[in-house]
Amino acid sequence: MPLYQHRVRNHEVDSQGFLFNSRYLEIADVAMTEYLRCIGWPYPKLVAEGTDPSVVNAVVAFRAPAYFDDTLDVDVECRKVGNSSFTLDVRISRDHAELADIELVYVNVEPSKARSRPLPEAVALALREALTAKSQ
Repeated sequence: MPLYQHRVRNHEVDSQGFLFNSRYLEIADVAMTEYLRCIGWPYPKLVAEGTDPSVVNAVVAFRAPAYFDDTLDVDVECRKVGNSSFTLDVRISRDHAELADIELVYVNVEPSKARSRPLPEAVALALREALTAKSQ
């Protein structure tokens, strides 16, 4: 079972009938929120604890197009956890066919100062535990 499923809506496709490229990042952002919820950190709790992740790098590899009304399976894995950052790999597929791979690097920011700050220990621990569980 995928972490998240997304049905492609009409307004998300371009004039060629393909899911518009920027929508993949929107889907990945929703998947990040669902991933954090899955490891015990729903977004309101995350923010209350002092975590405000911002994307600082995104790499998207498109493999095949998605179309209107497709149901997309979205899976997320944590690849790396640093002092103030973490990296997630997002895979988007349809019927087991890979459509896109997205690498997202997030940095925990202090919004009022617009600069990075360390991840709260409990959040970093949950991400590291998910990382360790993946490798077993």
